[in-house]
Amino acid sequence: MEDKKLIFSAIQPTGTFTLGNYIGAVRNWAPLQNDYNCIYCVADMHAITVKQEPAKLRQNILNSYALLMACGIDPEKSILFIQSHAPTHAELNWILCCNTQYGELSRMTQFKDKSQKHPDDINAGLFTYPSLMAADILAYNADLVPVGVDQKQHLELSRNIAQRFNQRYGDFFTLPEPYIIDVGAKVMSLQDPTKKMSKSDENPNACILILDGKDTIVRKFKRAVTDSEAEVCFREGKDGINNLMTIYSVVTGKDFASIEAEFAGKGYGDFKLAVGEAVADHLEPVRTEFARLIADKAYLKKCYTEGAERAMRISTRTVAKVYHKVGFVDLK
Repeated sequence: MEDKKLIFSAIQPTGTFTLGNYIGAVRNWAPLQNDYNCIYCVADMHAITVKQEPAKLRQNILNSYALLMACGIDPEKSILFIQSHAPTHAELNWILCCNTQYGELSRMTQFKDKSQKHPDDINAGLFTYPSLMAADILAYNADLVPVGVDQKQHLELSRNIAQRFNQRYGDFFTLPEPYIIDVGAKVMSLQDPTKKMSKSDENPNACILILDGKDTIVRKFKRAVTDSEAEVCFREGKDGINNLMTIYSVVTGKDFASIEAEFAGKGYGDFKLAVGEAVADHLEPVRTEFARLIADKAYLKKCYTEGAERAMRISTRTVAKVYHKVGFVDLK
């Protein structure tokens, strides 16, 4: 790998990415490939902290891998792999679990949230998965991790774990820094703009999936919740319009002042239609490329096999050094 800073990021295979996943994370990954050494993975091991149907999970993993490529991740430029294909993550996770405090894990807000959503399955993996997340990052000694605002807590824990390990066993792990996108880092629900966009929302009109067809996307935006002022401007108290302006800004490259000028004197109907059409047109190349990739199973397998091999070359060295540092007997 070239002498550049290393970026690591992962996404769970929970079905088709939402517009929020795309704007807040995945869309920003492709440009990073030019300036950094990038390692990206489909975090299928994290996905099983909640109940999954095996056949559906398997398809979701392949879909997510193909979607990442359709969104511009080049397996020639970056290491792109499936998490469970690199058992080093699970091996390192155990060491890091033994360097993570119970109190730290119990304070994780996502554990609390998911425990409330799945009260019949509050399993140990759900509790300890931030340690696995740390293993994902530290296995490659990543310098930077692109994170949404809701993931900053987990990255901070990864830094704390790395720091604790370094203090006990000598400096080894790089302390990863967050790489946070300012505009569009958090896309909100179209039906309740005080909540983050989520595919688990009971209202299907609340969430845009990046493989939704143009008619579906436009229809969902037409039904988006706004306010009674009928003025397209970005200010406090206009959560729905602020959300739509943020989305429109990201997909068109226009700043808020330009958007306000464009829709001065026009109604919300015109604005919502324009946002819907702009988003649909922006995502059309992704949908087309995904359809091509998912139909070519042999090529996908070649890519994720080679990606796993490259990931293992790096992470195996890391785990061997960690094992030695903690006092395990060297096998080789």
